Amino acid sequence: MTDANPPAARPAPQPLNFRFIALIVASAMFMEQLDATILATALPTMARDFGVLAPNMSVALTAYLLSLAIFIPASGKVADKFGARTVFAAAIAVFMLGSVLCAQAPNLPLFVAARAFQGLGGAMMMPVGRLVLLRSVERRNLVSAMSWLLVPAMIGPILGPPVGGFIVTYLDWRWIFYINVPIGLLGLGLVLRFIANTHGESAGPFDWSGMALSGIALGCLFFGFELASHPDLVRLVVALLAVGFSVGFLYVRHARRTPDPIMDLSLMRLPSFGTSVIAGSLTRITQGAQPFLLPLMLQLDFGLSAAQSGGIVVATALGSMSMKAFAPGILRRVGFRRSLIANGVISSLGYATCALFRPNWPFPVIFGILMLCGFFMSFQFTAYNTVAYDAVPPSRMSAATSFYTTFQQLMLSVGICTAALALEASMVFTGHAHPQLGDFSAAFLVVTAVSICSTFWNVRFAPSAGAEISGHRRPRKVTAAALSDGYDRAESA
Repeated sequence: MTDANPPAARPAPQPLNFRFIALIVASAMFMEQLDATILATALPTMARDFGVLAPNMSVALTAYLLSLAIFIPASGKVADKFGARTVFAAAIAVFMLGSVLCAQAPNLPLFVAARAFQGLGGAMMMPVGRLVLLRSVERRNLVSAMSWLLVPAMIGPILGPPVGGFIVTYLDWRWIFYINVPIGLLGLGLVLRFIANTHGESAGPFDWSGMALSGIALGCLFFGFELASHPDLVRLVVALLAVGFSVGFLYVRHARRTPDPIMDLSLMRLPSFGTSVIAGSLTRITQGAQPFLLPLMLQLDFGLSAAQSGGIVVATALGSMSMKAFAPGILRRVGFRRSLIANGVISSLGYATCALFRPNWPFPVIFGILMLCGFFMSFQFTAYNTVAYDAVPPSRMSAATSFYTTFQQLMLSVGICTAALALEASMVFTGHAHPQLGDFSAAFLVVTAVSICSTFWNVRFAPSAGAEISGHRRPRKVTAAALSDGYDRAESA
């Protein structure tokens, strides 16, 4: 006999708002960005406590970069095996534990070891956090989600210098690391409560040989590019880069012969992904160079203090944050291809105006220009970071996020190297013992020229690239040739 009045079925749980998911993931990125910028302000104080010279503290930064180089490529495979939520939560926990170990370190060697351990968590947080977002958000909300994801990451560098200065001045430098604990606990609780534990498909055994080759290659390249700004380390830089490129060539051979390599180079054959990696890499050279060149110019040739120059440079971060509300609407109206072509030129030329800055310019004008630079460049990266995954199948999403994040980090270091080499070359050409305004102008123009080259790749995006993500045009099941022909007729009309 059936119940005449069966109990009402429970309503299906409502999916989480994409903004909430993005902010949960962003809490980890905020913690990492805040940690990096705060640490830079505290290195001299830490050096005194450890009884070493301040330049010796750079080994702590190097140890962190080494962990990134080794473990970022492996992040996708690990997330597939154990689940994205599990790995992301573990990464946050490792980063927090590493922070506590850094705070407790009594000397430099133990501090370096703690930073390397902390870097393991940082290496997993960035790509796996992006993977969590890609698997949790509907494609139509992906642009907005990516925009929200980057907001807390932008706030970290803004708060870092003043928070770091306050802690060093009024507290103990160890609180720089203890501050990560409450942020991490909040993020960890939200991840375990609200994020689904999605798994991927693993095509074969873990690629230990590939991990060793990629780790050596990327580690040498990271350090080589980072040290390129030190003229007294030319031989070391050349050696590191030579080893990095040589081992990198060996990895390419290995990846072609391995069914399931640690970094899947075949992803570059996917049109939107491969084009986004190349064009985005060229653009990130300019983005990596700007934070290196601008503060130096403002302090050395404008005569500003570090605090004053920081107050001006923060304009780019403010511009980046203000862009987030506009990106979805622009992409929906214009589409990815047109946006990337036009905005790529505008954002590059915006940074070229930095070559025209002079001490007699009103600071509000410089501040306003830098805000616009941050606005347009942030839009460019939001578009790249989103359209890259347009044609990536779900089974390869984890490999794509780790691959993309690896190149993202590497090219920021290449930007510093390019800026340093351009500045040094201009000084040699002009015979200046110290960089002058003209040398900085030349360096800004060089990195701008590199960024402009991305236009040749932006035009290679298909007119319909990312249509389902942006909502610019509803995709129809037609052949690529018919779609292209229809687009051309619409354009001519």
